[in-house]
Amino acid sequence: MEDQELARRMEAIEKKLDEVYSSSEKTRKLLFWITAAAVAAFVLPLVGLLFAVPSFISTYNDISSISM
Repeated sequence: MEDQELARRMEAIEKKLDEVYSSSEKTRKLLFWITAAAVAAFVLPLVGLLFAVPSFISTYNDISSISM
């Protein structure tokens, strides 16, 4: 009787452990994608500025040379 109860409890614990593992894996994947999106949202505009700023500076230099 005691062995059957112990086996049933072990099965319940294993089931709960599998559920916790599954939940933690989903959370890990979600955090990875949130971090990747945050990095992309920060880095992509910086890359765009690398191309935009020299263009703006060139345009302002052209405008300043025309007005003189």
